[in-house]
Amino acid sequence: MSVAKRIEELQALLTKGLTEGIGVGHSLGVLCAELGEGRAVYTLKPNPSQANAMLTVHGGVLSTLMDTAMGSAVFTRLPDATLYTTLELKVNFIRGVALDDGELRCEATTEHVGRRTATAQARVHNSAGKLVAHGTCTCLVQPLG
Repeated sequence: MSVAKRIEELQALLTKGLTEGIGVGHSLGVLCAELGEGRAVYTLKPNPSQANAMLTVHGGVLSTLMDTAMGSAVFTRLPDATLYTTLELKVNFIRGVALDDGELRCEATTEHVGRRTATAQARVHNSAGKLVAHGTCTCLVQPLG
């Protein structure tokens, strides 16, 4: 399968989730802004439903944003009839995000995509361009059948 076809497949899955009200796009507001070969950009608009006890965006929400972007970057590089699952996720939080802050932007890129594992990295910036979090993931690559 070509990269363009793989990106089209992923975009269709994301659209279906939003249309049917399922997934992190619907529940948390994690939205795909760009997809390319080995690259994905997702956005998130902070809101009160994402709050932690300190009334800032919960770290788990930021981790989900990053995991989604990194997984999507990996997905674009996988051959047809191949899926992935996250084995390990490492996140470094740099600064808090207020619930009324502007849109966050997470850019993820693949570092390695092999037959059995894949790795990716991501960076989240706030609307002022300041780094909010960065991290890496390792994915298990799973051919179907």
